[in-house]
Amino acid sequence: MSLIPRHDIRLTRAPMLALLLWCAAAVSAAAQAPLLPRFLEDVPAGELVEGADAYGPLHPEVPVAAVLDDGDTVAWAYLTSDFVGTTGYSGKPIHVLAAVDGEAKLAGVQLVEHAEPIVLIGIPEAKMQRLTEDYAGLDLVAEAESGGDAHDLNIISGATVTVMVIDDSIVRSGIKVARALGLGGLEPEVEDTGPQVAVDPDAAPPADWIEAEGDGTIRRLTLDVGQVNQAFEELGDARATERPAPGAPEDTFIDMNVALVSVPAIGRALLGEAEYANLEDWLEEGEHAILVAGRGDYSFKGSGYVRGGIFDRIQLIQDDISVRFRDRGHRRLGEIALPGAPEFRELDLFKIPADAEFEPTDPWRLQLLVQREVGALERLFVTFDLGYRLPDAYTRAKAAPAVSASAPASADAGEAAAQSALWKRIWEDKTFEIGAVLAMLGILTAAFFFQGFLTRSARATTWFRMGFLTVTLVFLGWFANAQLSVVNLMTLANTVTTGFSWQAFLLDPLTFILWFAVAAALLFWGRGAYCGWLCPFGALQELTNRIARRFRVPQWQLPWGLHERLWPIKYMIFLGLFAVTLISIEQAERLAEVEPFKTAIILNFDRAWPFVLYALVLLGIGLFVERFYCRYLCPLGAALAIPARLRMFDWLKRYRECGNPCQTCSNECMVQAIHPTGEINPNECLNCMHCQVLYQSEAKCPVVIKKLKRREKASTGARELGAIQNHPNLQKKKGKTHVFQ
Repeated sequence: MSLIPRHDIRLTRAPMLALLLWCAAAVSAAAQAPLLPRFLEDVPAGELVEGADAYGPLHPEVPVAAVLDDGDTVAWAYLTSDFVGTTGYSGKPIHVLAAVDGEAKLAGVQLVEHAEPIVLIGIPEAKMQRLTEDYAGLDLVAEAESGGDAHDLNIISGATVTVMVIDDSIVRSGIKVARALGLGGLEPEVEDTGPQVAVDPDAAPPADWIEAEGDGTIRRLTLDVGQVNQAFEELGDARATERPAPGAPEDTFIDMNVALVSVPAIGRALLGEAEYANLEDWLEEGEHAILVAGRGDYSFKGSGYVRGGIFDRIQLIQDDISVRFRDRGHRRLGEIALPGAPEFRELDLFKIPADAEFEPTDPWRLQLLVQREVGALERLFVTFDLGYRLPDAYTRAKAAPAVSASAPASADAGEAAAQSALWKRIWEDKTFEIGAVLAMLGILTAAFFFQGFLTRSARATTWFRMGFLTVTLVFLGWFANAQLSVVNLMTLANTVTTGFSWQAFLLDPLTFILWFAVAAALLFWGRGAYCGWLCPFGALQELTNRIARRFRVPQWQLPWGLHERLWPIKYMIFLGLFAVTLISIEQAERLAEVEPFKTAIILNFDRAWPFVLYALVLLGIGLFVERFYCRYLCPLGAALAIPARLRMFDWLKRYRECGNPCQTCSNECMVQAIHPTGEINPNECLNCMHCQVLYQSEAKCPVVIKKLKRREKASTGARELGAIQNHPNLQKKKGKTHVFQ
């Protein structure tokens, strides 16, 4: 039996223009022929929608297919990537097959194809599949009314970006399908072409004040004392009634006049040519300004302006936007240039910022807030609106763009705006983490710049390093999952060859920030800024090695010849991964599992036992050979070491005696980055600052010890000479000193 009568699922009778615009939007979003048929072959109808037995033919106008039960249409199947262009962290779309019924509810959802590395080689596929299937039953009508926020978003730890991309794709594409088919009462969206008129810069100005008031150039709100007292009485609070505004009921409480002076004809008429020229210089691109003139007992500026520059008694409202005015967007006006203008106690210009997206040709209102104190710290408020609409005399008709030219551009702009809104929402959700990461980067930068001061104390340097690495591991790694990976570089290489887009990188704000910091650090300090301080897995290795040392676990130092020959391994791994990337990014991401980062940091060892065993083996070796993985296997470290050769500064100080004969730094470098001849290999150095501690050590550095002995000898000689000169057997005679034996 059919769950939904056939006549309930049909195209809404909409204007042909709306249908053409929607089709252009769908084509632009997909940028290719519909992919739906390919996936319908792999997913039986009964798996997508319970009780269904077949798919119908592809719809002639919309890339959807009917889901049939005994010949009756029970839902419409569609592929999210045919309607929206949101890409995942891999830079590729995440394909989700979904079905929507006649009430605009999702009848079934399945994740059918993706290239997300965290799912391919980290989180079980079944876990992502279950999350996707849970969208069945989602009410798209409610989502359309709320802007996509009517449901709760379930996040899987370690896959936040992927989950949010899937959520965005399912909800936005579902709403588009429901609108296109008229399901649940939703109507196709007609392109918003904006105002059909524009400001006419050549319009004629009003001759005098009376004409300006008559034609609506100036709008006026006049309130007497009686009107205001009545408004407070209607609040029903006896305290407001007991404190009426002073004066007779017919006395003027406020006479407020408003005009949009950023319109050339109005501005020149009210301000005069000279003052209007000043206004144009004051306003930036996209900004507007209004003139507010007032007289009477009540000031529209308000007490807040006196306290801190906030005009708390007026605000501009247009549709769903509101503008509060501050002192930096305010100027006083001396007089009104228009003939016949009355005297006003207050004359002020207020700027409307560009980001308010104010449209001068659309209606708006200035809302006046009137307050009344009813207690020591309590006030009541009433509001009055002064409506304003730019008179037709100051506008001219816009030329209507051709549908064929504007529709694709509009569709592209709408899709770009939706994708931009997604990554902006992710950044807003990560405000705390972003602030913390920026603070960490600031502290580390200061430590590097002032490392000479920091390394004067070995104890202070050790505590600072251990503390910073702990924060890196716990916060940056296990809490924020901000572990950079060679996969990031492979994704970058893939997007460059297939069509670069910032979206894939902006979806993960912490990774985005860290990569920018790494790029800058490579020029200043080399790879060590990240590998030695900001890599969570590197921090885990070093901290566990420190603990092992506390328990007297023996430390192995490889012979220099063997150590030097093991260095190239990580470069070979990186070049191999890069070569595979050019052939298959998916295969390269699987091979990148040579990095234990996902197991130990992103997934907290919650994986299949081979991955966990591999990570534990590397950490176990690291208990005996400090930073073993960093030294010999890490492809990310190799990738960073290559451009690090371009670093512009050498911050690590050395003596001529370093390496010949002194081997102190070479022997104590935790990753053996110092050659026996004394040179520091920047490709291997982790900028731990230990060699800089030794550089100033009065207990270990032979050069410093030798200098101290010279100073001590010189000081001793000076003391001995002083003792001789002050000896009681010394006598002075005729300006000469004689010593009697």
